[in-house]
Amino acid sequence: MNIGIYGGTFDPIHKGHVRLLKMAKEHGGLDRVIVLPDRIPPHKHAENLVSGEDRLAMCRLAVGDIDGAEVSDWEIRREGLSYSVITLRHFHEVYPDDRLWFIMGSDMLTSFRKWYCYSEILTLAGLICMTRYEGDDDKLEAAAEVLRAEGGEVRLVNMKALEISSSQVRALLAEGGDCTGLLDERVTEYIRSKGLYRKQEG
Repeated sequence: MNIGIYGGTFDPIHKGHVRLLKMAKEHGGLDRVIVLPDRIPPHKHAENLVSGEDRLAMCRLAVGDIDGAEVSDWEIRREGLSYSVITLRHFHEVYPDDRLWFIMGSDMLTSFRKWYCYSEILTLAGLICMTRYEGDDDKLEAAAEVLRAEGGEVRLVNMKALEISSSQVRALLAEGGDCTGLLDERVTEYIRSKGLYRKQEG
C-alpha cells in the first residue's frame, strides 16, 4: 500500500490544503493519506494561538469525506523538536510493509538537501512534490534528478494551486470577513462556534 504523509500547521486548514491532498492522492498513486498537524511551539504565535485539539478537529471536518484520508494526532502529542525524519521513522515502524510518501510543496524540494538527515528521509519515504507555480518545472526537475541520483524516489505532480494562505485566512477571520470559498463550511462553523481567530480587544 502507498501511504502519503501530509504535514503542516493547518492553522486553519483551508481549501488549498484539501485540493493539494486530493491531487497528491489521485496523481501520486496513493491509497491513503495521513494528515499530520504540526505541534506549534509557544513562541510561534504570540496572539490568536489555536490549540492542537482545535486544529485536529478542523482537519477532521475538512477531510472526513475524502476516501482514504485520515488525521493523526501523533505530532501534536509529541514534545520537543518536530523533524520530518523523526515522524517518518515512527510511521515506518507502524507501517513496515507499506511504502511511505512524503508530500511537499515545490519550495521544499529545492531546499531539501539542507534538511536534517535528508539522506535518511530518502530511505524512509519517496517524495511527492506538488508543482504549484508556472515556470518552476525545469528547476524542480533538476532538483528531483539530484535526489534520484542519490537513490531517492521523487514524483512531480503538476497542479493549478488555489492561491490561499492560512495567514490570509486568519487576517480575514480576525476582521469578521467572509471566508466563503476559502474554508470548508464545517470548518467555518467550527471556528465561529469556538470564537477562534477573533481580533483581541484592547
